[in-house]
Amino acid sequence: MWALRRLPKPLKESRISVRASYAVSAQLQTSSYFIEEIATIFGSCQTLSDKGLSLLRFYHTRRASSKFSVKKFGLSSQAGAESSGEEDDVEDGFSELETPANAETKGEHIVKDETKDGLDSDQELSGDIEETALNELELFEAETDVLDKKSSSRRTNSELFKAIISAPGLSIYKALDKWVEEGKSISRDDVSFAFLNLRKRKMYGRALQLSEWLEMKKQLDFVERDYASRLDLIAKVRGLQKAEDYIQTIPKAFRGEVIYRTLLANCVVSNHLKKAEEVFNKMKDLEFPITAFACNQLLLLYKRLDKKKIADVLLLMEKENVKLSPFTYRILIDTKGLCNDIAGMDQIVETMKAEGLELDILTQSILAKHYVSAGLAEKAEEVLKMMEGDNIKENRWGCRFLLPLYAELGKADEVERIWKVCESNPRFEECMAAIEAWGKVGQIEKSEAAFDGQLATSKKLPAKCYTKLLKVYSDHKMVQKGKDLVKRMDDNGLKIGPLTWDALVKLYVEAGELEKADSILQKACQQKESKPLFASFMAVMEQYAKRGDIHNAEKMFHRMRQSGYVGRIRQFQSLLEAYKNGKAPAYGIRERMKADNIFPNRYLAAQLAQVDAFRRTAVSDLLD
Repeated sequence: MWALRRLPKPLKESRISVRASYAVSAQLQTSSYFIEEIATIFGSCQTLSDKGLSLLRFYHTRRASSKFSVKKFGLSSQAGAESSGEEDDVEDGFSELETPANAETKGEHIVKDETKDGLDSDQELSGDIEETALNELELFEAETDVLDKKSSSRRTNSELFKAIISAPGLSIYKALDKWVEEGKSISRDDVSFAFLNLRKRKMYGRALQLSEWLEMKKQLDFVERDYASRLDLIAKVRGLQKAEDYIQTIPKAFRGEVIYRTLLANCVVSNHLKKAEEVFNKMKDLEFPITAFACNQLLLLYKRLDKKKIADVLLLMEKENVKLSPFTYRILIDTKGLCNDIAGMDQIVETMKAEGLELDILTQSILAKHYVSAGLAEKAEEVLKMMEGDNIKENRWGCRFLLPLYAELGKADEVERIWKVCESNPRFEECMAAIEAWGKVGQIEKSEAAFDGQLATSKKLPAKCYTKLLKVYSDHKMVQKGKDLVKRMDDNGLKIGPLTWDALVKLYVEAGELEKADSILQKACQQKESKPLFASFMAVMEQYAKRGDIHNAEKMFHRMRQSGYVGRIRQFQSLLEAYKNGKAPAYGIRERMKADNIFPNRYLAAQLAQVDAFRRTAVSDLLD
């Protein structure tokens, strides 16, 4: 639930202080938010509207008095570490990898999802939400303005960009020095165009070198956004710590809100909860204004890692008079959907409309996705028809969303109809969507045809296109085809990264070759550039748990810790499942959980009771 966490005792390091006194008939109230707690596991986050209120009201069932004070609004990962069991029962039980459920099977859906904590979602829609979050940085307004210049200006600007990407080796400094030696000038428009295209191609290393060279050679007078752009590139290329160190080198006059906003966004991208909260608190200490952007970043992070803290951020926005942006509503809609609270999700949509905000196509696609997951096919189709509009050819930009959503509904004929709009001249994202959609409806040949069609129009496809087809093979247990595709990737010189590893691991897991999947994961862990996804580890660990293989489950648990995946409830759920199926007591498991700040929900508590070495039963009492 999105319950506001209450501390049983003050925490020295906490930056949020909450006092709430309980009474029988009173309830906690701020001007726009009502917060109660639901005491049952099948309760859901509900949102109600009032005629005079435009913001959201969050309800849970335990009554509280209206005495509510916040001493200082900041955020701390320690706040609310010891939350009530009822809250955890509901919240930690839901997975972001939901499966369709209708009204009759809703209870089964929730119980099934209690074994997950929703931290490994790699869905396309979630990715789009996070991409929008980065776009909100607004660091590159000058770069995007360049696209509106005259075509002759673009041709001039492209020369610098071409010189940068064609520079041999890892360094572009010589190419830039040569550019200046030849008497060619470098304007801010030239640089903006180059940065824009380097970022679009994710060539962050070269973009960082360009930024460093410009300052070193004094080719541009740096302003705050230039420093923020550099900070963003450092975080992407060298990591958060180097980015944080760089801030100290920025002149104090330019060390403003945009700088820390950029660092905050990169902490969120890295899923670094503690660091994100530290940066947010630092922004408060420096007396920067609380903005919708900063709050949205925290909402996005808490949506993934700790949904209970969403209420904290919303209360902060209310107190600081920060208006909810369309992106705020999008996050809340998605979170409600992930909680399987369709009524609450619909109410947020109504509140959004009452505020005069229109649902864009991404928000509509999120709605449709959650309707499909909840088994509400008719409501999902209504939204899809809205997305199509009167003429799908005129609204072609929506095809990339429509293809996989119609596939989720099992409507192969609709997938065919939408694909015909794109098939003659498909865009890259449409091809990606088609590969996925045809795979979902079981027409593998058409998935392969969409892939081959894209391959024919491009000299070198990016790895994620191969990964998309590889996932189709994995879902249908087509091991040999998966192996052949990976070999093609290697032959084409493509770098294999976390998404490809994930697809490979799941390919072998689905085929029953667990040891091979484990071997691939072990090799992936040895790569220095990036680490495997959390979902990859869990796919293997859960299979070991089903077998009751305690040794290998513990080994996988240890590998996850080495890779930085620490303190997640799903890891302990899987580990306890291994001990239960292995019919062995789990000595010291409670202490291990406490060390990781993991507090059991109802499902986890039941697991702990089953593997407790000192559990008392009627038989043990008789024998004693």
